[in-house]
Amino acid sequence: MTGKPGARSRKALLIVVGAVVLIVLALIGALPRVRARARLERETAQMAIPAVAVIKAKRAPAVRDLVLPASVRAYVEAPIFARTTGYLKRWRFDIGARVAAGDLLAEIDTPEVDQQLRQARADLNTVEANLKLSQITATRFEDLLRTDSVSKQEADNAAGDLAAKLALVRSSEANVKRLVDLQSFKKIYAPFSGVVTARNTDVGALINAGATTELFHLAQPERLRVYVNLPEAFTPAAQVGLVAEMTVTQYPDRKFTGTLVRTAGAIDPATRTLLVELRVDNPTGVLLPGAYAQLRFKLPNPVPSLLLPAGALMFGADGLRVAVVSAEQRVVLKQVTVGRDLGTEVEVVAGLKGDDVVVLNPSDSLTQGQPVRVATGPAAAGSAAPP
Repeated sequence: MTGKPGARSRKALLIVVGAVVLIVLALIGALPRVRARARLERETAQMAIPAVAVIKAKRAPAVRDLVLPASVRAYVEAPIFARTTGYLKRWRFDIGARVAAGDLLAEIDTPEVDQQLRQARADLNTVEANLKLSQITATRFEDLLRTDSVSKQEADNAAGDLAAKLALVRSSEANVKRLVDLQSFKKIYAPFSGVVTARNTDVGALINAGATTELFHLAQPERLRVYVNLPEAFTPAAQVGLVAEMTVTQYPDRKFTGTLVRTAGAIDPATRTLLVELRVDNPTGVLLPGAYAQLRFKLPNPVPSLLLPAGALMFGADGLRVAVVSAEQRVVLKQVTVGRDLGTEVEVVAGLKGDDVVVLNPSDSLTQGQPVRVATGPAAAGSAAPP
């Protein structure tokens, strides 16, 4: 009787201990799941905040290389046209030939002009003979008028006829002079020393005075004029004496120096550029007029600016904006003013500070004050690394 209660007590104790052990084991087994659930909740909350790649704008250099296309022209060049009508009798210089000022380039056979000149000289002889007769008649009538042998009217008629014949002589002389000058144009001379760059006629070709087709083209390549259109923002630097480096396609490893000598003095309203002229010495003639060239200027940056990747800009109804990440990891949308478009980069001249952290490739869904987290590592890889 006395042993049975003790056995029941031990059994109850074992049951309690087993229950406690089971509870402890259950708690130990549930703890990782609780921790995992809490971690999952934290990660879910973090993933709800968008990750962004960021970049800091870099300052534009104080002196910038500006490369512009240019057009090369001979310092002196002129098309040679005919001033008389006829047939080309001979030419003496072909393309590439060097000529001196006054050299005979070609000669034109002008039979019609020659005949007109002969007729004009014959007409001049006729009116000169008539003038001589009128002079004799007028002198005779003047002498007879003193003795009242003729009337005053007859004397005045003789004097008027003399004046008319004198005017005819002067007109004929002018016509002869005109035809002599026109005949002199049968010989075409070089107006200056240079190189014949074009010959557009040949022996026997019909030459018409005033035709739009040039016979020859003459250029002086010892010095060259190089024209370039300078963007409006850089026009303050376009001062006489500015030096530029010129390269041409046919000599990629050579550099030529050009000096600014004059500007157009006005902005072209169509292109918003300033036409400037540079002079390049070409004593050896390696540079050819009409060539395409590139000019490299070293110009001071007209406006202090920052450089950003083009992908950092946001286009919207409010204009151009960038998304900046504040110290509190929130989005601040700032309106900016851009300068030149450099392709992969753009100049920002207003609206941004040098220490601003800018979102790279921002989503259109970013809003003012939205929390974000800065992505690091491969997630942030792009055209720029995060600061």
